[in-house]
Amino acid sequence: MALNVDNSRTALAIAPLWRLAFRPLFLGGTLFSVIAIAWWINFWLNPSGWMPVGGPIFWHGHEMLFGFGAAIVVGFLLTAVQSWTGVQGLRGKPLAALALTWLSGRLLMAFGAGLPAWLVAMGDVAFLLLAAIAMAYPVIKVRQWNNLMFVPMLFVLALLNGISHWGAISGNPQLATQSLHGTIMLFTLIIAVVGGRVIPAFTANTTGCRKAPPLKWLEATSLVSIMLLLVIAFVGYDNVPSALLLGVSVIAALANGGRFLRWGFEHSGPEPLLWSLHLAYAFIPLGFVMLALHSVGLMDNTSAALHSFTVGSIGGMILAMISRVTLGHTGRPLNPPVLIKFAYLSIISAAIVRIGVSAWLPEWNGWGIGIAGGLWILAYTTYLYFYAPMLLTTRADGRPG
Repeated sequence: MALNVDNSRTALAIAPLWRLAFRPLFLGGTLFSVIAIAWWINFWLNPSGWMPVGGPIFWHGHEMLFGFGAAIVVGFLLTAVQSWTGVQGLRGKPLAALALTWLSGRLLMAFGAGLPAWLVAMGDVAFLLLAAIAMAYPVIKVRQWNNLMFVPMLFVLALLNGISHWGAISGNPQLATQSLHGTIMLFTLIIAVVGGRVIPAFTANTTGCRKAPPLKWLEATSLVSIMLLLVIAFVGYDNVPSALLLGVSVIAALANGGRFLRWGFEHSGPEPLLWSLHLAYAFIPLGFVMLALHSVGLMDNTSAALHSFTVGSIGGMILAMISRVTLGHTGRPLNPPVLIKFAYLSIISAAIVRIGVSAWLPEWNGWGIGIAGGLWILAYTTYLYFYAPMLLTTRADGRPG
């Protein structure tokens, strides 16, 4: 029998920050993203002598994925799995240990250039391995096999992280870069899976519009095409036949665009918690369109496409989801602060600037990074201003969690 997670005196005795995984990992991940982007802007506009592990370019890509993105994904999954299974989520000292493992990885990546490379790699990869085990336990305990798919996703994420370290250690920057590109596609796959579950449901429940039933062939085409592009990204976009990249990218764009059109975006206008989710998802088919354009030589490189996925979809979807999840899991009504809509608009604007400069104004790349980064900082600082107190204090309804 699943544990009743709502009636636990032990849970109420734990400091609020350590009661559920979303609390320390949303707080740490978003704060880290602000610091990391601020440093990235400084690197382009005012270079310094600081040398993180793998060099500044590798550090930026690696840490925005495995530092920021992984923290939020793990925080979301380890919180959601409690609701899915009814099994008590990670809390207290084990949760604090997991969060400390994540923080240690960030410190090793930033300041561990003089340490043995294997130590840095193991210290960094450990977070995702432990998270996968923590995710697997409740799912297997109640035999909820439909949610087991997230466990191999976390293991693959850990594998890609390890390969990125190996590329940096062995002096193979191409391998390191391709592993990061594969990771972007894995995050895109996670968003496609979770988005397909929550966006149409949230939209229908909030607005009362009819929820279109999922089309199995469309869902399968969407997810399989992203999986294929994960493999292509890992092999190297320019190392596969252009016709293959074109074909799979077009299919992925059409399938994910088709899903987007069926989820009721036209009904989401009055609800920031809805249109933010829809617009973030829209950057996925847009990114695939730009990959297709690159495959036929209409875009010189993949930077615009990759930033559509990273800034637009990953950055936008994370902000939209954590601002909703934080309200719900701290016992508050789903009425976000009025100014959070400006955070959503800021992250969307950051994506537009970053994509536009990469695609059409590469000579202004430094300033584009500065402007887009400033908008990112504005978006996530707004989240922290309103939501950090919620993450650090007890639930508004007095319940554990």
